[in-house]
Amino acid sequence: MELATPVRHGSPAVPPESRVTDGDLLQRIADGDTAAFDILYRRFSRPVYGLALRMLRDRGRAEEAVQETFAAIWRSAASYRPDRGPGAPWLYAVARNAIVDRTRVRGEATFADPPEIVSSDAGPDEQVQSSYVSWRVHRAVQDLPQHEREVLELAYWGGLSQSEVAGFLDIPLGTVKTRTRSGLARLSDLLEGEFR
Repeated sequence: MELATPVRHGSPAVPPESRVTDGDLLQRIADGDTAAFDILYRRFSRPVYGLALRMLRDRGRAEEAVQETFAAIWRSAASYRPDRGPGAPWLYAVARNAIVDRTRVRGEATFADPPEIVSSDAGPDEQVQSSYVSWRVHRAVQDLPQHEREVLELAYWGGLSQSEVAGFLDIPLGTVKTRTRSGLARLSDLLEGEFR
């Protein structure tokens, strides 16, 4: 599953991947930086594919949704506003739209179609608290080592079981369990005392 990136010479140097935030990458992509695009693609292509596969239940359509997601990111990175939150939720919103589009192509009902009954969703104050918690968790996940981050993203944002994560990453199930435990423990330490 390779996405052909636009060729552009003279892209500015990008710091080591682990130090660059998703928002920084999106801002560089808006300026045509293909190196930043490659880093973002490596960072998110698997979790986005896992999410698409879980929702579409078809590998071909999931791959198309990933391609559409990253093509849309390339085209619309300039619409990302760092003052509105980190890059990962923006990116997952783009992915969700691509997945919904894949579903609508086949004329299926989607999870984004309006409900027929009145919603009992949280009010504005609960939504603000939920948005902050989501932002903090996404931020903390970015501080995890890559091998822990990818299993947690596939499991929690991609909705894959641990067995599916093991198959997807082609690693033993025990390794997935170990990385999940250590990643969750590290997240707990990073977020300790913030949500009481």
